[in-house]
Amino acid sequence: MRFADRFDAGRVLARALADESWTDPLVLGLARGGVPVAFEVASALGGELDVAVARKIGAPGHPEYGIGAVTANGEPIFDDEALRVLGLTREDLTETCEAERREARRRLELYRDGPVRLEGRDVLVVDDGLATGVTARAALREARGQDPRRLVLAVPVGAADSVRALRADADLVVCPHPRTDFRAVGRFYGHFDQTTDDQVVELLRRQTAR
Repeated sequence: MRFADRFDAGRVLARALADESWTDPLVLGLARGGVPVAFEVASALGGELDVAVARKIGAPGHPEYGIGAVTANGEPIFDDEALRVLGLTREDLTETCEAERREARRRLELYRDGPVRLEGRDVLVVDDGLATGVTARAALREARGQDPRRLVLAVPVGAADSVRALRADADLVVCPHPRTDFRAVGRFYGHFDQTTDDQVVELLRRQTAR
């Protein structure tokens, strides 16, 4: 199973969501790679498109290994078992956490003109794939604090154990392709270039103009 690109994955995901009934849907693409996927989902559901920003907190010396995540305003979350294995405390990661929070705030200021309303709406947090799930969990917990009617995590592909674990943070988790052989999101895509800030802004503009 391979998607041509993130837009193709978004169309596959939209079909998996089509049978649900949605109330004033708000589709939050996890910036940046989740936004093209979310663009297709929002278009198919007739929903509003916006962004969620959660930044991975990487292990010292191995930034690609996520042991926590932080949003612009919420409390950071950590994988306590990973911290234990690595011999780290949360305090050891304070500087990294603050740097990632600043980057999350920078991105939100760039992407948004102002706050978006979640209260009373069906809110779908969408990403291009689910590996450890740490950034998705941070985004879901921040969204939960804004009183959505229903909170949904939707990803086209993900590690099966992470898909199961995230059910504790969302009212519904939709993943058409849960994988036990998951190693990296990019291996399920033919085209997986990094999504840029300019592309995110353009997709938000295009959706608003519809």
